[in-house]
Amino acid sequence: MKLTKYKIKDIAKTSSGGTPKSTIREYYENGTIPWINSGELSQSFITETSNYITELGYKNSSAKIFPKEETVLLAMYGATAGKASLLQIDACTNQAICAIMPDKKVVEPLFLKYKLDTMYKYLVGLSTGSARDNLSQAGIGDIEIELPDLDTQRRIASVLSNLDRKIALNRQINTNLEALARQLYDYWFVQFDFPDANGKPYKSSGGKMVYNEQLKREIPKGWEVKQMDEVIEIRSGFPFQSSTYLPKGKYRIITIKNVQDGYLDINDTDFIEELPKRIPDYCILKKGDTLVSLTGNIGRVGRVYTTNLLLNQRVGFVDSKIGFTNWAYLFLTTTQIRQQIEKLGIGSAQSNVSPIQIGKIKMVLPPLALLSNFEQRVAPMLNQIISNSEENSSLTRQRDELLPLLMNGQVSVE
Repeated sequence: MKLTKYKIKDIAKTSSGGTPKSTIREYYENGTIPWINSGELSQSFITETSNYITELGYKNSSAKIFPKEETVLLAMYGATAGKASLLQIDACTNQAICAIMPDKKVVEPLFLKYKLDTMYKYLVGLSTGSARDNLSQAGIGDIEIELPDLDTQRRIASVLSNLDRKIALNRQINTNLEALARQLYDYWFVQFDFPDANGKPYKSSGGKMVYNEQLKREIPKGWEVKQMDEVIEIRSGFPFQSSTYLPKGKYRIITIKNVQDGYLDINDTDFIEELPKRIPDYCILKKGDTLVSLTGNIGRVGRVYTTNLLLNQRVGFVDSKIGFTNWAYLFLTTTQIRQQIEKLGIGSAQSNVSPIQIGKIKMVLPPLALLSNFEQRVAPMLNQIISNSEENSSLTRQRDELLPLLMNGQVSVE
């Protein structure tokens, strides 16, 4: 495969975004112009954004609207520094993002995105240099890249994007399934409109409610109030010695950084080759296990979707004493419980919470027959999420292995 070397500034236009003043409500309220921050560049394709600005905010800032399908976004600093995404909606960005609009007679935008992916470690190195702005718009323009002919670019990009689009589809399915499960939980156990004996919504149909002195609110008649550790036990992980960690090995060590809201991110872990002596069985994680962070951003709850994972200390293993593990997972992810756990955090530098503290939280326990009914409803949804997540892990590994091989010509695409 013949490669030609170019500087990015010779084959593309670059620009950066801007942020309207956050103190001016009219710049954001009821906004219709998509506005992307650098934290959203953790995905390969930008198809939506959580933030919008108004026409007034756009006109009174340095924000620019960049064209879809033709713009590669590269985070210059922040947690996602060095990450690249292809813009698939017309949108603005903040100033932490460099927008690269390549000359399509020389380079396909999608191929450029993947080319930048192969340079991630180099780009991160630039962004963490002695000066905060080492990864700047001007610096990006001076980066040299090697390109094959356009036809080869298109074939390579097609192979990689097919994998990425399947990953994105699975993520969207998981988001929808999670939302359905949470909605059902809220309907049954927060609004108390679970099916009554006649299949009608309990509270809305006049079901008996009683005032509970401990909780200072009404709950359905016959429901109990328990201390959480009577129903759900949280156990701390194993105190691994960091001196035993390896760059690669059979087992991944799961720490607090891996536990995200609703999922487990295992892309960045340390490894060990053999199980330590006296490691508890529950620290050898299984698919479907629920984990909760006990340090830092406490109260985050994620689920295990693959094997050969070991639980480190400061991450809690969630064990439901009555079974119904899906109900226990959804219970811990509710806003009310998350807020109660966060309030328990102590320490000025970094919040910490112990399993004993969490165990003292008061909770409402529905009848076991109702929990069994609920479990049957949500188990297929949450099990599918685990299956999709496991498939995504495999697809991501395939993409990451193929990426450098395709880019340097070790593997060809016909």
